[in-house]
Amino acid sequence: MNMELWTEKYRPPTLGGIIGQESIIESLTKFVETNNVPHCLFAGPPGTSKTTAAMALARDLFGDTFGRNFMELNASDERGIDVVRNQIKTFARTVPAGDAPFKILVLDEADHLTSDAQHALRRTMESYAASCRMILICNYSSRIIPPIQSRCAIFRFPRLNNDAIGERVQFIAKKEKVALDATGKDAILYLAEGDMRFAINLLQAASSAGEKVTETVVYAIAGKANPKAIREMLDLASEGDYEASLENLRSLVYQQGVSPVDLARQMHRELLRMEISESQKMAILEKSAEVEFRIGEGASGEIQISALLAHMGLEQGQP
Repeated sequence: MNMELWTEKYRPPTLGGIIGQESIIESLTKFVETNNVPHCLFAGPPGTSKTTAAMALARDLFGDTFGRNFMELNASDERGIDVVRNQIKTFARTVPAGDAPFKILVLDEADHLTSDAQHALRRTMESYAASCRMILICNYSSRIIPPIQSRCAIFRFPRLNNDAIGERVQFIAKKEKVALDATGKDAILYLAEGDMRFAINLLQAASSAGEKVTETVVYAIAGKANPKAIREMLDLASEGDYEASLENLRSLVYQQGVSPVDLARQMHRELLRMEISESQKMAILEKSAEVEFRIGEGASGEIQISALLAHMGLEQGQP
């Protein structure tokens, strides 16, 4: 049985294979064409092709010497100043192999570096710019100190749209001979929320059951509730049928095993789509935020969500 991760198997090896980030890929392609890459900062949510773009850039630039001129480190593993003084500095100071103009070091999850490590990195970026260019990858650019940001070309990777993810998921399903139902694809897109990596992993996990990938399979594998069930529960609560909405809640939590925290977040998402007055929507959303916070702090999920459903009924009953 092939246990290879599909996220790695289908990772685009070149910039031309990356979908959904056209403007950024166009700029990176020009760097390759001019044989000149500045220090870069790639920022954005998970699964938006940041690491893939960095690796593809290096492959396009170095060709056969990629392995000798490229290094990737994860700052969440070693986040202190020692990693800068030892591994990064040692790699940066050595001469590039072959006819490469410089080497490329990718520092993934750079926002996990301590303040001291970032200040040491700033100095290393200055001292060895001739022999090594760095690509820092992070989720939150605000956690990178301004002196580093000012030395980088900053690229902000937005969440991928459903068309881009759906196209890739459909392509992989065809390659792997997975029977992907239209409802299963929609469920993957709903849960992924712009995260390509999560969508591909979810497809692989759902296909491992050996059945047709439908929305039922996808939501069961992900441990999340079907949004239709959540909307039904919310509609019942807003119509004043509190007992029926509670039965739906218990079914989701106890029979389907949905985490109360995940359920609260999905409820927030569906509340935004409800056709109610703006004042009612704001009051309910404020209450849902409080409920999610309390569950995260250890309060009973069933009690907190039950209170939210009751609050919805009261809000709808107000003129």
